[in-house]
Amino acid sequence: MEDIKKLILDTVKDAVIEEKQKLTVTVEWTKLPLLAKTLRNNKDLPFDFLVNLIGVDRGEELGVNYLICSSKDLSKEIVLKTSATNRENPLLYTVTDIYESAHYSEREVYALLGIRFINNPDMRKFFLNSDWRGFPLRKDYDANPEINPVSIESKEIQDIAPRIMETEDGKLLEETVKVFEDDDYIINIGPQHPSTHGVMHFRVSLDGENIKKIDVHSGYIHRGIEKLSESLTYPQILHFTDRLDYLSANMNRHALCMCVEQAAEIEVPLRAQYIRTIMDELNRIDSHCLAWATQTNDLGATTAFIYGMREREVILQIFEKICGGRLIINQNVVGGVMFDIYKDFQKDVKAFIPYMREKLAEYDRFFSHNVIALGRMVNIGYLSKENAITYGVTGPAGRASGWSCDIRKHIPYALYDKVNFKEVIRTEGDSYARYMNRLDEIEQSLCIIEQLIDNIPEGDICAKTKPIIRLPEGEYYARVEAARGEFGVFIESRGDKFPYRLKFRSPSMQLVSAMPLICKGEKIADFIGIGGSMDYVIPDIDR
Repeated sequence: MEDIKKLILDTVKDAVIEEKQKLTVTVEWTKLPLLAKTLRNNKDLPFDFLVNLIGVDRGEELGVNYLICSSKDLSKEIVLKTSATNRENPLLYTVTDIYESAHYSEREVYALLGIRFINNPDMRKFFLNSDWRGFPLRKDYDANPEINPVSIESKEIQDIAPRIMETEDGKLLEETVKVFEDDDYIINIGPQHPSTHGVMHFRVSLDGENIKKIDVHSGYIHRGIEKLSESLTYPQILHFTDRLDYLSANMNRHALCMCVEQAAEIEVPLRAQYIRTIMDELNRIDSHCLAWATQTNDLGATTAFIYGMREREVILQIFEKICGGRLIINQNVVGGVMFDIYKDFQKDVKAFIPYMREKLAEYDRFFSHNVIALGRMVNIGYLSKENAITYGVTGPAGRASGWSCDIRKHIPYALYDKVNFKEVIRTEGDSYARYMNRLDEIEQSLCIIEQLIDNIPEGDICAKTKPIIRLPEGEYYARVEAARGEFGVFIESRGDKFPYRLKFRSPSMQLVSAMPLICKGEKIADFIGIGGSMDYVIPDIDR
């Protein structure tokens, strides 16, 4: 990374470089886009993947942390930090022209912290209504419910997007633009519709049967989890992770536990690491079974849906026996796991492995080569490798576009560096490739479990921790491979038992962000199947 440091200082001479948990670079807000673009276009090691964009209230100033890394090597990470100089009217330059994944994230920062981004083409608030008063993630936010009373009346959709554009002579021009053209034919899909896989609202303009444009609306079930976390202890926050992507509950918990454990230098017992890894992979199979089931149902195959739910039920019964939960799996805790494996756990899991393999072959015969399935998925919803990277699409969807992005391989955690498994990669980039990737990943998860299940060592299941966990001052980040892609946890600690700032990176937000791109020009009838192939979960977005 010495060459990268030199490149940074050659680009921005007054940049402040610090060796923290990650290489951290602080720059003036006007110079941030130049530095980001330079790193993005670096030939040998392009920092072309915006992992997370985190708005922060720094006290006198409001700012943003940009965690970027290279698609060629996900372990090479840089944190770019900048701050707006005027708290009353905070402005930063957009990076949407550098990283497409920044679009919704910048709108989120505007809604929750009030920072507006110059040259962002659409500065409507994401999650919150346009008339919401105040910015919830500011430390001086007034949460009095009388200021923003609960309303059961429907709000009109904002068809005018405000923005701030910089003219050629450097002046800032505030203007509004129409989201759709006056003569556009628009249909609404959601917010309550089976094909949206949750409470998501897609406004779709059509040219005949073909999709012209999609406008995404979220926030219908936004719960303010990151704000609530600022007044909760770390063990208390764990219960929120289960309620983000509830189909990756164990993996989400794992990420938060890892972040806290790394910060507090807590060593997790080996037996707990075995249990964590096995449970993560069972959770991944559970999620992929449901994804297969719902996607086939989206395409009209009701019988296939029932088959997928049948196999998932076997896993849910194992979960229930080990921790009492079927969907909300509260197994991981700071320092290890809450419950030890039950008497017949190994027997049940070992019996499940050949059973699931038999059913995978059945899925292949039953649906995967069905002429209707092929017609609705092959060459439909194309996402290139380059767009997967710039939109931040990870997980099975990103790997279906040829991008090697499995955190288990690139930044191993738990026992993933002790087992052999293949990273499933396809290059077709269509709905069918995404569909097949999940089925093949089930087989790889079975391989991982098979290598671990007979080798669980004796010993403690949890390290001893202090009754109250206080993290040292600093910023910490942990990444795991959840069922839908990279899930990340950012913690800024001021030495208290509560986080000063906590931010989750939800893979589903990036999956949805790519929908307007991959659906453009496709038939409206294929919208449902494309959405099913992306496999987003709305509570993962509406955190």
